[in-house]
Amino acid sequence: MNICIPTLPHQHIAQLLSLAEQQDPLSGGEVWLVGAGPGDVELLTLKALRVIRQADVVVYDRLVSAPVMALIPQDALRIDVGKAPGNHRLAQPQINQLLVDLAQSGKRVVRLKGGDPFIFGRGGEEMAHCQQHGVACHIVPGITAAMGCAAACGIPLTHRDLAQSVRFVTGQGSQGEEDIDWASLVAARQTLVFYMGLANSGIISQRLIANGLAASTPVAIIERGTQPQQRVTTGALGTLSMIIERDAIVTPALLIIGDVVSLYQRKAATKYPPQPLQRQV
Repeated sequence: MNICIPTLPHQHIAQLLSLAEQQDPLSGGEVWLVGAGPGDVELLTLKALRVIRQADVVVYDRLVSAPVMALIPQDALRIDVGKAPGNHRLAQPQINQLLVDLAQSGKRVVRLKGGDPFIFGRGGEEMAHCQQHGVACHIVPGITAAMGCAAACGIPLTHRDLAQSVRFVTGQGSQGEEDIDWASLVAARQTLVFYMGLANSGIISQRLIANGLAASTPVAIIERGTQPQQRVTTGALGTLSMIIERDAIVTPALLIIGDVVSLYQRKAATKYPPQPLQRQV
């Protein structure tokens, strides 16, 4: 006998929410930095769901997926502060002050970020600014893109035989590529995950190869990880820029570099999100 175990229908999220809302309601005049995860709404934490549903104002980034955005109450004010390369609606200091101003007006403010607020999300800067102005700031962690996207396409970031460590690296440092200690990134048995690395993919591959990483090192580019539009492209480090141009890869995309990528098998990869489980009874 087959029993289908479906993924959680979005209309039934309220059942989980009712359990979460047995906790004390949010107070006004506070800021909550909430990780929205890599895109799949079912990867949102229960606490994040509760906080989002109680928000007066949601200040959100462009990487927050549409299904997560659909959870925001209809009467909540939504403020888009998303940044794209060369197009920043608000500079970071303005975002910092916006959060303080909204909280000081008595609002329950949710700062909604893709992934995790403290992994290349500038959450640390926003938290510090709130604290400097006497505004309570709470953190709700999320599944960061590196973990979510790698798992969704079956690439382990660490592996007993292939990688004993993993490094998360931003492809856009505050001072450009000189921020990066390239020599430290070419250690043996290490996985590299580059966030925001598409625009600088040529520099990334050149610097890594120049510092001793083999041009044949496997790479994976994951677009829209954990979402129905997820696409995974694999190749070698030496041809990274060519692959990105050839396949017209666009942001948001994550670069994974290391021997663990060799475990990804295109033909065997399952579509994400996965189909409901079938259990034999």
